[in-house]
Amino acid sequence: MATGLLALLDDVAALVKASAASLDDVPTQVAKSTGKVSGVVIDDTAVTPKYVVGLDPSREVSIIYQIAKKSLINKVFILTPVALLLGFFAPWIITPILMLGGAYLCFEGYEKVHSMFSSHDAHGDSEDELSVITPEELEKTRIKGAVQTDFILSSEIVAITYGTVSDQPLVTQIAVMFFVAIFITVAVYGFVALLVKADDLGVYMARENRPSAIRKIGFGLIRFMPRFLTVLGYVGTAAMLWVGAEIISHGIPVLHHGLEAIEHALADVPALAWVAKVVASALGGLVIGAIIEKIVTLVRKMRK
Repeated sequence: MATGLLALLDDVAALVKASAASLDDVPTQVAKSTGKVSGVVIDDTAVTPKYVVGLDPSREVSIIYQIAKKSLINKVFILTPVALLLGFFAPWIITPILMLGGAYLCFEGYEKVHSMFSSHDAHGDSEDELSVITPEELEKTRIKGAVQTDFILSSEIVAITYGTVSDQPLVTQIAVMFFVAIFITVAVYGFVALLVKADDLGVYMARENRPSAIRKIGFGLIRFMPRFLTVLGYVGTAAMLWVGAEIISHGIPVLHHGLEAIEHALADVPALAWVAKVVASALGGLVIGAIIEKIVTLVRKMRK
């Protein structure tokens, strides 16, 4: 009995040592994973502010908090466990699921581009629709749209993170994926909250009782932030097309090799290579989104 108990304790000690050794590698794997998902993080950061533009400024932080909370719940309690399970039982299905998400991003990005260049009549129709929506309903609609887009981007973040640590021990996989999910959510939505409240900071700095230099900075923020958020909205739309197309290309070797060929052709100028790859991806995403939009329109007509 004593011998068996000692053997069991030895096994437990060995397991603890192995787990501790695995956890020692977590910071390195977190840094590696965070670097790989940086493109998707930029997309998420650029897309989110547009969901609070035009709403009551006093509700901006609350709206961002609600989006962030749902994003964190999705990453921690849905996407991460699902990725771990699929990675163990059916790793082949992860890429097709991500490609569907990429197609959704291309479709949504195309619709936003199309709305920018649509006729005045179309704008008039949308204004009539918005006129009958209460601020509370509009807020709920914006949050729902933001969470849907974030879910796709979060899926990509979780999948890339899993791909980075898939060859690591299970303890390391779990620790890294949960830490990355929490860290990125807090970082992205914390930064977004700072962006959307920067104009309020400008108003505070521009009060009459402030020193002249502080007031000038405040007025500069007030003038700059609306334009910056508008440009960021355009960047977010372009990023949706870019990231969506890149996700799809990972599952289609011909497209993936084409993007790699662009990078290799301009390898001597890394910045230009990156820009060329992004532009090619965004244009490809626009084409994919247009094709999907035509299919969706045709299906809707057939149902009617």
